[in-house]
Amino acid sequence: MVRRPVAWIVTVVLFVEAFGVALLNWFLGMVVDRQDMSLAGLDPHMMSVSSKAAGVVFGLYFALCGLAALLVAARDRSPSGVWRILLISAAVVHGLLGAFTVGLVGWGAFAYLMVVLGLILLTLMTYDGQEGPAGAPPAGTGPEGGGAAQGEPRGGTLADGETPEPPGTPAPPQAPGSDGPAPVTS
Repeated sequence: MVRRPVAWIVTVVLFVEAFGVALLNWFLGMVVDRQDMSLAGLDPHMMSVSSKAAGVVFGLYFALCGLAALLVAARDRSPSGVWRILLISAAVVHGLLGAFTVGLVGWGAFAYLMVVLGLILLTLMTYDGQEGPAGAPPAGTGPEGGGAAQGEPRGGTLADGETPEPPGTPAPPQAPGSDGPAPVTS
C-alpha cells in the first residue's frame, strides 16, 4: 500500500525541517549579534539570544513531530494520544506558515509547505481508524466471528434466559426446515 512510504517521507522531511529551522534561527541570531542591530530600541544581545532560543524550541518541536511520524511508519498503525496531536499541530503550523510565506518569501516556499502539509494530512488520513497492520481484518470479523459482536449469538439477539456463547464456539446443527437447533435425542 501507499501508507508506509508516505509516513517514512514525512519522517525524513520533518527531521530535515527541524535541523533547517534550528540552523536558520541560529544563523539569524549570529547575524543580529555581529551587526549589533537594534529594532525599536531593543537590546541586540537579547534579540540574538531570543532568535537562538526560538531556533532550539522550534527545532525540538519539529523533531518531536518527526518522531511521531517515525512511530507511525515503524508500527504501521495510526498515531494515538500525544503523537496524533503533534502531527495535527504540525499540519496546522505548516498551513499557517504557508499562508505567511506567500508574501514574505514567495511561491516556491509556499509550494514546499503545502506539499509537506499534504503529506502530513495523507499520513493522518490513511491511518485513520486502522488499529492493526495493513491487511489485518478489523476485530470481530475473523473466521469464527462471522461479523457478529462478541457474546451475540449467531442467530441474532438473546432470548430471555439464554446465555451468550463464548467466541469460537461452533454453531449447533440446524434441523432441516426449522429455525432453531436440532432436537437432541438419546
